Amino acid sequence: MTVETPIKKSSRPRESPPRLPRPRESDAPVDTVAGLLDVHDKTGYIRTSGYLPGPGDVRVPHSQIRQYGLRPGDHVVATARKPYEKLIDVETVNGVADWRRRPDFADMTPIHPRDRLRLETGSVTGRVVDLFAPIGKGQRGLIVAPPKAGKTMILQDLAAAITRNHPDCHLMVVLVGERPEEVTEMRESIHGEVAASTFDRPDRDHTVVAELAVERAKRLAEAGHDVVLLLDSLTRLARAYNNLAPGGGRTLAGGIDASALLPPRRFFGAARNLRDGGSLTILATALVETGSRMDDTLFEEFKGTGNMELRLSRALADKRLYPAVDLDASGTRREEILLDPLEHRLTWRLRRTLGGLEKQQALELLTDRLRETPSNAAFLQQIQQTA
Repeated sequence: MTVETPIKKSSRPRESPPRLPRPRESDAPVDTVAGLLDVHDKTGYIRTSGYLPGPGDVRVPHSQIRQYGLRPGDHVVATARKPYEKLIDVETVNGVADWRRRPDFADMTPIHPRDRLRLETGSVTGRVVDLFAPIGKGQRGLIVAPPKAGKTMILQDLAAAITRNHPDCHLMVVLVGERPEEVTEMRESIHGEVAASTFDRPDRDHTVVAELAVERAKRLAEAGHDVVLLLDSLTRLARAYNNLAPGGGRTLAGGIDASALLPPRRFFGAARNLRDGGSLTILATALVETGSRMDDTLFEEFKGTGNMELRLSRALADKRLYPAVDLDASGTRREEILLDPLEHRLTWRLRRTLGGLEKQQALELLTDRLRETPSNAAFLQQIQQTA
């Protein structure tokens, strides 16, 4: 019989594998990154994948924001160390290497819009807007739209007209709470920046996208560029701020926290023509006749802050009339600055003539006459000759 001798365990402690030295931060590779600077709670992030946070974003401490004189919305090209995502140096800001001496948007003098944005193209939409709600550089306009009145098509027509007639303008479209397929359609149909947060994203994303987009527009305007920003919609943006409001403050009709109105009002109020700079034109849609008391209250709060209004009619849209513009309710403040005296006099004569007709009849007559003439100038000349 064989007896197995038990194996004695060694009393010596087990040796752990040798530790590899951690790579020093200075040994990490250096990459060039580019994106928009988004600042929250004094900490900045270079958004490298668009307007929303992404995995490749680079953190910029407050000390470096002050050191380099950076502002929210700046397009920054910098070097950063990966994977530590630490900013090393800034190379250019908004395409220039010497960016420190630049005016501040808030300190620049706003004046009335003076330079016209002509929207006349092959589409009737632009011609109707030119006649009844002319737009200038720096305009702050509301497109007031009930559901299914064609506001998306109006925005696409306006974007196409600006791209064609004013290629020097920087076009931006901000979509808040829209359907994903409409975001895709807008991106494929226009030539410009599209910043979007679809309806399935949290309210915080809606506000982040809108705030970064308007800061981007401010940086361009203070640098002398003419920017046109189309927002769809101001109502949904205000709803998002209301949902994020801490509560406990004064509540307005429709359940709106009074503090929630300040950020969207600040967004819309950024539109202006700058005396010693460029301009920021904002055309924002406002939803009405939705059955929501909140939406009606929001429109009442914003309608007095704009200087141009294009009102759409659900009744006209239901009769398949496009553009479904309520001619009597649409107009521009101080339009005499944008129009030459003869054009101003003839458009008022046109308003008086169409004002005596029923809305459907007036719109049908106008669009028929526009299709029969090659341009608004030829159309107004006909009016002058028949007077």
